[in-house]
Amino acid sequence: MAGNSKNKEILVVDGYNIINSWDRLKEVAVVDFEQARLELLEILSEYHHYSGIKTIVVFDAHLVKGSIRKEEEYKGITVVYTKENELADHYIEKMLDELGRIKRIRVATSDRTEQEIILSRGGTRLSARELEAEIDDEMSLAARKRKRINMKNDIQLGRLADRVYHKLKDWDK
Repeated sequence: MAGNSKNKEILVVDGYNIINSWDRLKEVAVVDFEQARLELLEILSEYHHYSGIKTIVVFDAHLVKGSIRKEEEYKGITVVYTKENELADHYIEKMLDELGRIKRIRVATSDRTEQEIILSRGGTRLSARELEAEIDDEMSLAARKRKRINMKNDIQLGRLADRVYHKLKDWDK
């Protein structure tokens, strides 16, 4: 897991903006929008696991009559559903107003207007493409690390198997 500097960092993701920006999620969303939402959460929870960056995903529920703001944990990440008449952008802006000068907050959205507001409120913007590339890089790094560990384990298991084989061979005599 990552070091201390990443503990002070928060990645805030405009969920529906990312779903509508990433080709792999856009295609799923055409068939099943809920499945695309779950796939995004899976990708971000795995990214969080390997990067150690606190991740918050915000989904608009502003058009859902009578909806109240809801927060839940999903495999280590925080998922926020906004309340009726509250856009994800507004929720993110409030968060930046409260924490933008205290913590490093990076906001992933490809909404140009929102990117300008993010910068003016102390946040750092990250486009949907930049987030996708960052996640792909982190996952590649994690895969290479796993491969090295597995190779080491295979070598150790090979040595152990040789020792066991020789002991059994000697025992048989």
